[in-house]
Amino acid sequence: MFRNARETGPVVLVPLAWAFVTAAHLGSVETYTLFVAHVVMSILLAAFAVTSWREMSEGVLWAWRTVITVGFLVTVAGTVGFRVDSGSTALFSVALYGWIGLPAAGFVYTGRRVREGAWIYFGGAVLCVLGAVGYTLGVATGTEPALAASLALVGVGQTAGIADAVYRY
Repeated sequence: MFRNARETGPVVLVPLAWAFVTAAHLGSVETYTLFVAHVVMSILLAAFAVTSWREMSEGVLWAWRTVITVGFLVTVAGTVGFRVDSGSTALFSVALYGWIGLPAAGFVYTGRRVREGAWIYFGGAVLCVLGAVGYTLGVATGTEPALAASLALVGVGQTAGIADAVYRY
């Protein structure tokens, strides 16, 4: 059962995570709830990395093991951001941009190595980059709808990639 959850769980967790992040940016999630979510995600990422380490040692799985391992670190950075008095904005930025950029790099790596569905991975990477740019512009201009729309782009791109990986492979 745990193996099945590891193999198919991300197709639910990825869109859920981005929906949660978007809801937080829209003011629908309390700060403490975000802190708890970071703690839970850190635990899940660590458990996933440890239990899948050997299986993910070659090919595109190696790239995704790297994404998960570094993603654990950026998630912990975000978690720490909730508990420090100064530097929290930088730590939150590391977590957010880390989770935009790491999967984008994984998608490019994957797209270059698979025959079927490569366009899905490249498309996911493009949506992540567009989302990062849009989010940055939204922060710079104070445009709240741009933040939500940009996070939605990232969520769609990452969901497409993980869904293809889960269902095709």
